[in-house]
Amino acid sequence: MPISYEPHYFEDLEVGQTFESAGRTVTEADFVMHSMFTGDWTELHTNEEYAEEGPFGARIAQGPMTFILATGLFQRTGVVERTVVAFLGMNYMDIPNPVYIGDTASATFEVATKRDLDSREDAGYVEIDGEMTTHEEDIVFAGDMKFLFRRKDSDEPPER
Repeated sequence: MPISYEPHYFEDLEVGQTFESAGRTVTEADFVMHSMFTGDWTELHTNEEYAEEGPFGARIAQGPMTFILATGLFQRTGVVERTVVAFLGMNYMDIPNPVYIGDTASATFEVATKRDLDSREDAGYVEIDGEMTTHEEDIVFAGDMKFLFRRKDSDEPPER
């Protein structure tokens, strides 16, 4: 399936519809920026000598960084551009394998649930299942993301 770069309104999404992201190589700068932003300087992620002797043999990405990579890859599909009203959270998230510096990650996303909301006329509820893999086909993230997607007839941004 070709990569989509067009925004999708609530009406455009269908259960079972899939979107594939572009690939992205994880770098040393990603590790440093994540640690700087979050303040998480845990040695497993930031101390090369310590990590080499640890259970993974090298530094690995923090779990939240892995999730952030997945959300970034979803953003790159273009599906949510200018149409998502809110990210509502998740029902589950699994990180079954580590992400290393030099891994190239990509992801596939599928519309799992879609429903109208009695409480909103401008948006509908959508759950997206995602799976991110490395270039070696290791699954490094599996989870869902819950969103409010704007309806086509609601061109105005939501009130603040």
